[in-house]
Amino acid sequence: DRLAEAVQIIGLSDNELVVNLQGDEPLMPASLISHVAQTLQNDKQAVVATASILINDPTQISDPNVVKVVADSVGHALYFSRSTIPCLRDVNSDHEPRIFRHIGLYAYRCGYLSEFSQLEPCVLEQVEALEQLRVLWYGGKIAVMETTEDPGHGVDTPEDLQKVRALFEE
Repeated sequence: DRLAEAVQIIGLSDNELVVNLQGDEPLMPASLISHVAQTLQNDKQAVVATASILINDPTQISDPNVVKVVADSVGHALYFSRSTIPCLRDVNSDHEPRIFRHIGLYAYRCGYLSEFSQLEPCVLEQVEALEQLRVLWYGGKIAVMETTEDPGHGVDTPEDLQKVRALFEE
């Protein structure tokens, strides 16, 4: 809602893009921000774009502070969750799942933001506490760019904040 209001105040046109970097991602590289914007620019079906990175740390898989994302065959989000998705049921070495962490970075089509701000929060958004689920609930497409670029340490807990503060002090 604040982003839609800012777009209106600034006077951006419906066909322009705007990037929203969440405050809990203070170390995000500029190149990753550019790549997410370019992903949305190139995907005419999507109204939002975001990024994901393969989880290599097993402790992150079940951590509810680490949001996971599953995308379809063309890179559109199917679901975001604080739970482990996909479920690790009957896993064997021939078909080991790849689990991706969502990165808190979004590019939006300005024309979609005013529409989004009028949509009622959905039950999944409220249960998971993930606003992006509202986009999916109402049929919007979210392009998910897979990256190998380190997005920097995010801040989800007081311990994370201490780590990031220490990095800034270096």
